[in-house]
Amino acid sequence: MGFFKNQFSNVVEWEEFRDDMIFWKWSNREIKKGSKLIIRSGQDAIFLNNGKVEGIFEDEGSFNIDSEIIPFLSTLKGFKFGFNSGMRVEVLFVNTKEFTVRWGTQSPVLIPTPQLPGGMPIRANGTFNFKVSDYVTLIDKIAGIKQSYLVDDVKIRITSVLDQLLMKWISREGKDMFNLQANASDIARGIQEDLDMQMMDIGIGITGFQVMSFNYPQEIQDMITKTASHEMIGNLQKYQQVSMTDGISSGKVQGGGAASDMAGMMMGMNMANEMMKNMNQNNQNSNHQSSNSQGQQQNSNGSASQSSGGDGKKPNFCPNCGAKNEGANFCPNCGQKLG
Repeated sequence: MGFFKNQFSNVVEWEEFRDDMIFWKWSNREIKKGSKLIIRSGQDAIFLNNGKVEGIFEDEGSFNIDSEIIPFLSTLKGFKFGFNSGMRVEVLFVNTKEFTVRWGTQSPVLIPTPQLPGGMPIRANGTFNFKVSDYVTLIDKIAGIKQSYLVDDVKIRITSVLDQLLMKWISREGKDMFNLQANASDIARGIQEDLDMQMMDIGIGITGFQVMSFNYPQEIQDMITKTASHEMIGNLQKYQQVSMTDGISSGKVQGGGAASDMAGMMMGMNMANEMMKNMNQNNQNSNHQSSNSQGQQQNSNGSASQSSGGDGKKPNFCPNCGAKNEGANFCPNCGQKLG
């Protein structure tokens, strides 16, 4: 008797669990008396009858379907197993984890910009995160017609609208077209909101969206790099000197050819200009100091001349009696010889 009982018993489980599978349907099988339901970590089991949800079981473990599952099913509570009969239902196993997927533009997205009439061709890449958010909608829109659903199916659905969303949010949030990375978080936030609204229609929730980098055409990237170098150095002449020095030290400018001669000439001219500039500045400083010294000496002499009187030979007043001198050789008051 035990042999026949085991012959009709079976196990309801997700036998070949895959990390990239969103759900898997256990269907077209008859659940026998004494069957077991096994729910593993990261799984939910949904019992379906004629496409209608009978019950959702989220706790992991091993359960007896007769005594632990059937009593909780909405319309099958009165179902009684016969010895040779079974119950035909579908069991949908859902992967409950959050999925992380890499994305990248298949071709450049032409972003409208005044600088380029045809638009700025930009590539971008990053990641997005999603998980199942609504079982009923997922069953109604996807599981009702599919045996399984993969991460790649969601990725295809998202990338089909991603170019339009990138164009929309880069145009709206990309305040500096040549430095989009500075506004990457605002652009990503807008795209996530739009994607979440679209994927909600199939019971999928977008829990995160990230832009890792924006990539420009090579010629535009070279221009950005060169402009940044000029701004960092702040002086075109110094930039040329540094570039030439780097070229010679790296061996890119060497030998006795025209390139080397031109490099030496440019470096010599730049060095000569710097030397002349320094010499002129030193001469100007020296002349300025000399002029200040002469001015101080003249002021000193003028003060001495005024204190001794007139021409320095004949005082304006007699040193003996103090009478005023009118240019005579002897004081008209006391006869003192003057000069």
